[in-house]
Amino acid sequence: MNGQRHAGRRRGPGSQASGRGAASTGIRRRGSATDAIVIAGGAAAAVGALGLAVVATIARKVVVPARDRPSEARIVGLDRAGGTVELVASPDTIVPGRYGSWVTRRAAYVQLGDILERRQHTVVRTLLGGDVDALRVGQEAEFSGWFFRRPEELGLAHEDVLVPTTLGPAPAWAIHPEDGPSTRWAVLVHGRGTTRSEALRAVPSFRNAGYSCLLVSYRNDGDAPPALDFRYALGDEEWRDVDAAIGWVREQGAADVVLMGWSMGGAIVLQASRRTTHPELLRAVALDSPVIDWVDVLQHQARENRIPSVVGRVALLAISRRWGRLLTGQATSIDLGRLDYVANAADLALPILLMHSDDDGYVPAGPSRALALARPDIVTFVPFTVARHTKLWNYDPERWTAAVSDWLDELVPLPPGH
Repeated sequence: MNGQRHAGRRRGPGSQASGRGAASTGIRRRGSATDAIVIAGGAAAAVGALGLAVVATIARKVVVPARDRPSEARIVGLDRAGGTVELVASPDTIVPGRYGSWVTRRAAYVQLGDILERRQHTVVRTLLGGDVDALRVGQEAEFSGWFFRRPEELGLAHEDVLVPTTLGPAPAWAIHPEDGPSTRWAVLVHGRGTTRSEALRAVPSFRNAGYSCLLVSYRNDGDAPPALDFRYALGDEEWRDVDAAIGWVREQGAADVVLMGWSMGGAIVLQASRRTTHPELLRAVALDSPVIDWVDVLQHQARENRIPSVVGRVALLAISRRWGRLLTGQATSIDLGRLDYVANAADLALPILLMHSDDDGYVPAGPSRALALARPDIVTFVPFTVARHTKLWNYDPERWTAAVSDWLDELVPLPPGH
């Protein structure tokens, strides 16, 4: 397989992995209540001149679902007859592979193919299909890794189902192998700001390995019922909807379940694997560009956006401390320490396939590599380069498919009635 199988013994609570959570930021520190008050008070005082309004704005961007996704590209040239489109060059638009692009505020969607020409400030790509007639020069465009929007685009039959959650029914797609429903299921979980369409790329690999697939929705993704506070919990609450999906596939006869998540979906499935009410069903976890440590991700994004470090620290405190709810509108604070899977590596038990690109740009690959080093006994790490964030399949579908297929082949099914 085109990955790295790390084999070794399981690390215990005294290992380096377990100690990492006590690193420099106050967010991770498990000190006394007095320590927490000193940290919060000192940081708040430090940003007094900048104003809590700035902190509130930054913190809310983390937890409030965005209505519109930012545009990564703009159409500067179009040749419908020749089947090409010219886009402004960006870190995403210059990556080889197959992608999707939303235009006119998601009113139209097209599929893009290989790069035909690189110019000084633009890139020319093939138009493979979609709402080509809706394209116009000057339109802003999102560059998406989805490629497929509906199961029909893969030529696959599916069932539209509803998963009962504590917030109400959540829509999902159930897709079975060619010979019918299986007792082995894959529950596929999309990332932040996307929908279950993101997971369609993985269906052929699981289906060919004999798995039925459930592509789920979860709170605040626009398909499932929203959370009562309309705020993301970064996996600390969304896992409950995935656990409901595990319960649903159990009712369909599932005896062996693999979870897979992209980006924030990775944080969600890791949390589900640790807190599920159906632990006897879970076989393994697969991760594509996952959030392994939210503190690392948010600090990276603060640096990228040139946010003063002290402001970033207070924003982190705001989403993770009770006092911050007044700024963010959260019903409950987020336990960022619980969402650090390097610090909590010793608590993980299931086999993990972990794929990440070193140039991700949004979710740094460092924590993924750290988790692979901390738990070589259970983690199969497959590094990519060039592929950016959650676009590993798009950039190199053959390598991505081989990694997933080989890993699934190595999993031993759970014994009946185990």
